[in-house]
Formats: sequence, C-alpha cells, structure tokens
Amino acid sequence: MKEQEFSFGCVGLRCLLAQSCSGCNSFFGLVLVPDEQWATFARVWYLLDGKMQPPGKLAAMASIKLQGLHKPVYHQLSDCGDHVVIMNTRHIAFSGNKWEQKVYSSHTGYPGGFKQVTAAQLHQKDPVAIVKLAIYGMLPKNLHRRTMMQRLHLFPDEDIPEDILKNLVEELPQPRKVPRRLDEYTQEEVEAFPRVWSPPEDYRL
Repeated sequence: MKEQEFSFGCVGLRCLLAQSCSGCNSFFGLVLVPDEQWATFARVWYLLDGKMQPPGKLAAMASIKLQGLHKPVYHQLSDCGDHVVIMNTRHIAFSGNKWEQKVYSSHTGYPGGFKQVTAAQLHQKDPVAIVKLAIYGMLPKNLHRRTMMQRLHLFPDEDIPEDILKNLVEELPQPRKVPRRLDEYTQEEVEAFPRVWSPPEDYRL
C-alpha cells in the first residue's frame, strides 16, 4: 500500500492508493478519479439576477452557495463555498411599505454616534448595501464569515467586468417569479384570457 496526500485549498484528503489501482483514488470505499476530485472541490461562480427580487430571498439563496451547503463535502470547519455574483441590486423590491418602515441602525462607539436611516435612504446612497447587509446577516457568525463575503460580488446594474464574466458557470433561477406588465402581453394572450363577464350590447359606461 502506498500512502499519498492530496490537498485542495483548505481541505486535505488522505487516501491509500493501491499499487494495482492506476489512475484512481480510494476514499472511504468510493473510487474517485483526479478529474472528479477537482470538480468536487473547485469553486464555482454563480450568477443571480436581483431585479424585482426581495433582498431576503436573494440572501437565503446566496448564503447557501457561499457556505457550500449544497456540496456533499461540506463541513463547518472547511471553507468549501463558491463565488456568487449578483447583478441589478439597484432594482430590488420590497413588499408593502418596507422602503419607509424598515430602519437600519449603526453606532460608531462614540457619544452621539448612533444613526438610523430608512431602507429608501440607504438604497439611494448605496445600491448594493441592502443586499450586502442581508447576506452578511444570514451567514454564520464565525471567523469564516469575512472570507465568505470576499467571494460575494455585487453590482448595481448589468455592467459586470469581463474577468468575472469569464468565470461564470451557471445562472441561478430567481427565487420569485417576476410578474409581467400589461404591455408585455401579446394580443393572442389577451384574447385567449378567459372573460369573467361580457357586457351587453346596449351597456354604457
């Protein structure tokens, strides 16, 4: 038996390779070729469109990818999360009157340093701040949180740098279906829509 150690980032694997097994590694009874190992531990870049989406829904989906909870090799002590790119954070949506009711607080630690701003004021000042704070609050409160936030890339519009676009692998579906405007429906769809009530011929408005 020949002992060999493979290290992928912060995750280390110790496998026992048999002399008779060429090109495959055994790990807890599973046979993994090197390509499958790299695919398992590699960091994937995901794209998420935040247009007309609630910040809480975006944060719930992004936090899973940043932590690596969707991977079978996930462990609390291992940093195996992926990169998440969120665009159109300027066009997020709140339900009800949360733009004026939701308040964000901060304190500098000095006397008179307590400040409060509404969601509308904060969003006007920084279009990515609300989504960033929502995701930061959903990540586990440990030393890995700052490292996970470094893999989060927020953009207020659809203008994404070319070097990041080259790394994107998959676009995640939006957590909430965006309703279409009336002018976005075709004439065939309007005519095919069932009529609840048809006015008589002599009806006057």
